[in-house]
Amino acid sequence: MANPSGDTLRLTPILLRTFLFLSLAAAGGSLVYAQTPQPQPVQVQPQQQSAEPAALATTAVEQAAKDVEKAKIALASLQDGVKQNSEDDDALVALNGKVDQLGRTVTGISSGFGPRLDQIKARLAELGDPPKEGQPAEAEIVASERNALTAERAQINAVKGDAESLSAAIGKLGNQIAEIRRQLFAATLLRRTDISGSVLSDAATAFVQEAGAFWQALASWLGFVLKFKALAFFAAILMSLATALILLSGSYRLFGHYLQRKETVEQPSYISRLSIAFWSTLIRTLSLAALLVSSYFFLNSFNVLRPDIAPVVAALFGAIGLVYFVRRFSNAVFAPKEPHWRLVKLSNRGASSIGACLLAMAIVHALDFFFGSIGEAMGSPLVLTVVRSLIAALIIGLILIAASFGRPMLARDGDPDSPGRHWPRGMAIILRVLGAGLIVSALTGYVGLARFVASQLIVTGAIGVTTYIGLLSGKAISRNETFGDTAPGRFIARRFKLGPVAIDQVGLLVGFCIYGVALAVGIPLILLLWGFHVQDLQLLAYRLFTEVRFGGINISLVGIFTGILLFAGGYLLTRWIQRWLDSNIMARSHVDLGVRNSVKTGIGYLGVGIAALIGISSAGIDLSNFALVASALSVGIGFGLQNIVSNFVSGLILLVERPFKVGDHVVSGTAEGIVKRISVRATEIETFRKQSIIVPNSELINASVGNWTHRNKMGRSEIPVSVSYNADPQKVMDILLELVNAVPLVLRNPEPHVEFVRFGPYSLDFELRFMLGDMGDGMKIRNELRIAILKRFRAEGIEIPLPQSDVVFHRPLDPITAAAAETKAAANADDTADAGEADEPAEDDGRVRRLRSKAGDGGRDRQG
Repeated sequence: MANPSGDTLRLTPILLRTFLFLSLAAAGGSLVYAQTPQPQPVQVQPQQQSAEPAALATTAVEQAAKDVEKAKIALASLQDGVKQNSEDDDALVALNGKVDQLGRTVTGISSGFGPRLDQIKARLAELGDPPKEGQPAEAEIVASERNALTAERAQINAVKGDAESLSAAIGKLGNQIAEIRRQLFAATLLRRTDISGSVLSDAATAFVQEAGAFWQALASWLGFVLKFKALAFFAAILMSLATALILLSGSYRLFGHYLQRKETVEQPSYISRLSIAFWSTLIRTLSLAALLVSSYFFLNSFNVLRPDIAPVVAALFGAIGLVYFVRRFSNAVFAPKEPHWRLVKLSNRGASSIGACLLAMAIVHALDFFFGSIGEAMGSPLVLTVVRSLIAALIIGLILIAASFGRPMLARDGDPDSPGRHWPRGMAIILRVLGAGLIVSALTGYVGLARFVASQLIVTGAIGVTTYIGLLSGKAISRNETFGDTAPGRFIARRFKLGPVAIDQVGLLVGFCIYGVALAVGIPLILLLWGFHVQDLQLLAYRLFTEVRFGGINISLVGIFTGILLFAGGYLLTRWIQRWLDSNIMARSHVDLGVRNSVKTGIGYLGVGIAALIGISSAGIDLSNFALVASALSVGIGFGLQNIVSNFVSGLILLVERPFKVGDHVVSGTAEGIVKRISVRATEIETFRKQSIIVPNSELINASVGNWTHRNKMGRSEIPVSVSYNADPQKVMDILLELVNAVPLVLRNPEPHVEFVRFGPYSLDFELRFMLGDMGDGMKIRNELRIAILKRFRAEGIEIPLPQSDVVFHRPLDPITAAAAETKAAANADDTADAGEADEPAEDDGRVRRLRSKAGDGGRDRQG
């Protein structure tokens, strides 16, 4: 029988890694970043007309060639290591990390020559081609420089070609390691072991020997600790308990609302049940994991643990963490004693039985893992590991089959205390098939496969369901008008005085954060359980955050995040500079409001542009890769976006030339009002009826615009006045001048004056004209003057004539009377025609006229 030590044990998830990952990943990630040497680009100085820069460039190329040769030697060593450790997954993981590091170094050597090659290409283009035969010879210094640049380019291309070939070989080795690990994983799962009586007998004998050896090692270690390491041991335990106490008290202080169910709440909301189930499971499990990690860390740091005891203690801590997690998970989801907090429709008895089954399977799995670690530490034979895993798989399979015959579902009447109903048929069949499959696989010799499936059912299932509950909790928090009804939502609204809309947006952000926490915790743990190592996750995280490729474009998420932070910082700094200049410099200097707005807007555009350039540069985005996009965008600007670009350029012209500014009284087409805002695309004009009119900037540039307050706010105001023909014109003019000169806001230079405008059809028309320092006061002053003029005219007996008109109303007549009236009217008309005194009928020419009827009783005149 083949005896690869620990192959079957390797199938079991390393539970300590599962619960220690969250604490070690950050430190491990930092270690990777700290220990991984970043590829340094080759710094090659541009070619000059002196010997020193050329010597420096040659030295850099030679150094890069030496680095490539060293990388070739390192690659050969790694290839030999892969061949020698093709059966050791842990060694392959370490080799894969070294291969990735070597690949980044070689890639850095190759890419470091890019700027120098561009410089050489540009310089050769400036020098031009060498003269052809028959042409005048060029200067010797030019020919020497061209030859030196050409030779240097050839050297760089040679080194760069070697680096690119080496990078391809490194990538091939990385793919080879990944394929070997996949094959090793599949072979380990599908390896078959004969199960017979002799195997069981050998396992029993090995178990007795292992128990004796472990007891002896444990006693020896305890004696050593109590005799030589007692102070360190108790100090480590004390520090671990202090750490756990701090974490536990802090957790209850910050998240106590989500850790305990309130007995007074009889009908908790769906979001409350989800939140308490998720956060109570996650926070309490992480608190215990922190205690276990700190305990192991302090014990190991104080040299309390011996090499043969350390893996056993780690396995014990992992087993404790697994059992506790499954216990918290089952209590959060099934709530055996609190049916109103239950997330699934189960009876009380069904919830208790399912929770007990899960806990029993977790205990079996934890014991198998713990005893397997003891066997590996004690060097026990493989047969003992196989039988131990066989027993664990059989027990878990029997538990699944027994659970399938239960009646856990809630009764039809909805009473949780009533006897429950059977599983849905499909679920019962799935449980029985899984249980029977585990038993058959174990008994036929595929113990590794059965053990792997059993562990995934327990641990992966619990982690997956917990993650799903977290996602549901985030979804519930993100619903419209939901977060404001929760305790954190009410606290945030009260603390920061947020309205319903703002607190709803905060709830959306909180929901996304819960999504991130659930996925960040669940996905790495599930990957660890499925055979990934911590180093694999660190490598994936490093590549995800630093080397995301889209075709020929490399994008670094860390760089993008840094660029976003720098852009946000630049944006905030720009806004602060705008406010500081406006409130401290321009306001104290009494700068015009329009000038202040133009300066603020210009500084805003400049600052945002600089912040965008800094952010893009920090993100590592090469804008030259977007040349095709830029060309397509230029075509779009030429067709569909020309109006937008025209408005943008027009806005810049308005800010620079300042034909009008914020606060000016302008007239443009049908729009008249006060300029309120000049933006990139359009200008906002507010009419005197408080209507905002958005005028595109291009229309203000291309059309005529009247500005009442272009250079200053001074302007002329007029008041038309009409008096009767009986009034004395000179007296009227003197009264008007007297009244306008009595107003303090009217300017004396130029002085007010009165114009005798015309002789009207029924009045003498005058116009009072005067200058104001601020046209904004015109309405008020004109109103006051009109009132004063009216009062003075009444006192002086000066009449203001009104238009007059005669309106004739005709009363309908009966036919006999109408005929007699027509006859009489005709006779009268003849008489008046003979006398030459006939009245001509008035024509409707749009003016006020007098209408008169000669019918005797056909109507009478009324003057209005």
